[in-house]
Amino acid sequence: MSYHYAPIMSVVITLVIISAILTHRNKEAIQDMPNERSLHTLPVPRIGGMAIVLGIVAGWSVMWSQVVWWIVLPMLILFAVSLRDDLKGVPIRWRLLTHIVAASLLVFGSGLVEQNVALAFLVLLCAVWMINLYNFMDGADGLAGGMTAMGFFMYGMAGLMHDSIQQAMLNFTIGVAALGFINYNFHPAKLFMGDCGSIPLGFLAAAMALWGWQLGMWPAWFPLLVFSPFIMDASVTLIKRTLQRKRIWEAHRAHYYQRLILMGWGHDKLAWYSYALMFPVGVSALWALHLSSTSVGLLFLFWGGVYAALMRVVDSRWKIFQLSQNVQPQNDQPT
Repeated sequence: MSYHYAPIMSVVITLVIISAILTHRNKEAIQDMPNERSLHTLPVPRIGGMAIVLGIVAGWSVMWSQVVWWIVLPMLILFAVSLRDDLKGVPIRWRLLTHIVAASLLVFGSGLVEQNVALAFLVLLCAVWMINLYNFMDGADGLAGGMTAMGFFMYGMAGLMHDSIQQAMLNFTIGVAALGFINYNFHPAKLFMGDCGSIPLGFLAAAMALWGWQLGMWPAWFPLLVFSPFIMDASVTLIKRTLQRKRIWEAHRAHYYQRLILMGWGHDKLAWYSYALMFPVGVSALWALHLSSTSVGLLFLFWGGVYAALMRVVDSRWKIFQLSQNVQPQNDQPT
């Protein structure tokens, strides 16, 4: 069977499983119940990630000889533990241990440890962070699904530019599974991704980045720029909460996307504006693959300035919003 059928298989299986979840007679048992930190107000089934991951596996089965165990096995381990967490709950220490185990399998299986131990440790930390930041950013309708579709589409295009149809189809398979999911996750969401989707997808963002770099399809900066809309929001929020001496592992609503919704942006408006940022960032990353290192540096400075300006605007409006609600503005400096 041709590699071109992999994305088709992926989206078909994704949609079939979504239909099964939404029509399941006991779907109330898998609903995400809103609480004081939620951005939704109605119960919504939360294991949509099952459809995405199984869709990816089905698509990859068409080209199984091109898949490596050190990506598939950690992804499935993360999926199984995260699904258990969605259904029954798993203590945070065991979840974090699973993330570290998955990242370790990635760096050892890829042979990176034999090449450079220091680099392998850095990649391990980045993979663990990517796993978690994807989970942190999965809190608004259409947001994580959109980043997944956009990000892996850019990975796939880079594969085509490198004349690697196999790598292109592997990444497109992930992207189209997310597209199938978005149809049910766009506001008002009928289905949430859940940890069983966001955790494996965060891992895949890091794992496929490493694999593409090892194959010489892109430099190390390329995945960082492609997924920078998520990386910047999650990382800056983490740094700010660390400086405020807050427990970074606790649930909160301090992300920029969360504050925009709380200030009156609808989920749909946030999603469309996010896509309007994700797409040019990704296209510029593809364009920069043929630029000099100096030009790439200038491109990073440009997008860094864009992110800094956007965050400054949101921070300023957030303080005004808090005052209008008679809430003491949160201090972004250490206490």
